[in-house]
Parts: sequence; C-alpha cells; structure tokens
Amino acid sequence: MGVVFQSYALWPHLSALDNVAYPIRRRGASATVARADAGAILGRLGIAALAARRPAELSGGEQQRVGLGRALAREARLYLFDEPTAHLDAPLRTRLQDELAEHRRRTGAAAVYATHDTAEALAIADRVALLRLGRVIQQGSPTEVYERPVDLWAAQLTGPASVLDVHVVAGDGRGRIALGDQATDVPVEPAGDAGGGVVSVLVRPDWAHLGGSLNARVASVAYRGTHTDYQLETPGGTVELRAPGAPTAARGAAVGWTLERAWALAERTPG
Repeated sequence: MGVVFQSYALWPHLSALDNVAYPIRRRGASATVARADAGAILGRLGIAALAARRPAELSGGEQQRVGLGRALAREARLYLFDEPTAHLDAPLRTRLQDELAEHRRRTGAAAVYATHDTAEALAIADRVALLRLGRVIQQGSPTEVYERPVDLWAAQLTGPASVLDVHVVAGDGRGRIALGDQATDVPVEPAGDAGGGVVSVLVRPDWAHLGGSLNARVASVAYRGTHTDYQLETPGGTVELRAPGAPTAARGAAVGWTLERAWALAERTPG
C-alpha cells in the first residue's frame, strides 16, 4: 500500500532522489536502476533539478511532491492520498492530478483520495463519496453527485448552486416553471418531486444562459478570463450563470435569460 501524508514524512538525512529511490530499492532493484527510476519520477513531477537537495532545503510544496513521488515509486496496488495537492498552485495541482490519473491507468492501482477540493474530486475520481459529520450522505459517479445531489448541502459542496422557489407542474420529467408572472418549459428532475405547488429547485451555472424569454436584472458581473460569472435577480430568487468570454451585460442591466434544466431539492437545508 502506498500512502501520501499531509506532513510529508520524508527522511531528513536523504536527498529528494534517495527518498524516492528507497521504495524502488526495497523492491529489489539495484542502486543504479533505483536512482534512474526515481529521477524519472521527479522529472514527471517537475522537480528533477532538486534531486540532490534534502527536505530541509525544499519548500513545503516541493516536499509534498517528493512525498508523492516516493508513494508512486512504491508501485502499490492501493494508494491512500490525504490531500496530496493541497498546498500547490493551480497549474501545478492540475499537472499532478494528471500524473496521478496516468499512474493509476498505467498500473491498475486503486486509490482512496481525501480532499476538500471539489473540482479535484470530480476531475480524477471514478466514484465520489460525500462525508458529513462522519457519515456518507451520498456516493456515486462524479456526474451523479454533481447533477443529482441528495440535498442542498451536497449541492453546495460539489459546486456553485442557485436555489429558486418556483411553481412546477410535472409531466414526464418536464414541467412548466413559473417565476412570478413569467413561465417557461424546462426539464425538472426528479419528476416525482416536482408535482405542483411551490418547489425549491437547484440550478447550476451551466444549466442557464443569457438570452431568452425570462426577465432578470444583473446583480453582479465577474470576469474570469476564460468566462464571465453573472448573478441575476429573478422573481424566483438569485441565479448564477456562466457565459464564455468577456462580459456582454453590465451590472444593473435588464436582460433575458433561459433556464435549460433544474433539479428539485428534497430539502432546503441539511439535516
């Protein structure tokens, strides 16, 4: 079993290269082969130039990568990862996530990965389990936990989530939603929970877009480079949506928008 510790747990008297080479030597490889393989691992992790340094000469993020490299060198059948990329910047975190995913594909190893980073969990996991107060409250594929959360807490944990109070008339998984005096036809799931009366529905930013028959006022605009995040004030509440590129609507502007799908929440607040 391979373990990646939050505290790194590196041997202080060994260089980065020898820390990573140690489990390879334990498998019976010669010193030459072990050091060559360890160097290749450090290269994939972007720290080959630091191979001769001891842990005290490395930053926290560099030590974290050495610890990850040592675990990967173990060639274990099961890995336990405890937030292995928690202290790294975003580009490096993505690079290491890709390396972990490739290592698993190459070796067929299983992994249990604990993280508070929802995007990381959704990106690398085959199955995701959400823990609340020590209990598993939902588990499933990344798509399932993101698109079909069991409650509002699960929805907010797994990504941006708006909640609208709407009137829904269900029918074959498609309902007519009324927001104030406006109405639109939209798929509402699960259909059995969306039958009549006022219903709280979840809307993800990618389930809505600017332009359409519904009316709203722009409450805020945040340009993110690759996309722009908007908050719209609607008769049913505030909804967040995401549009590619630079802003096309200013704060305070009256806009039209379209709701493409919604998820009926079983409850508004976690138990």
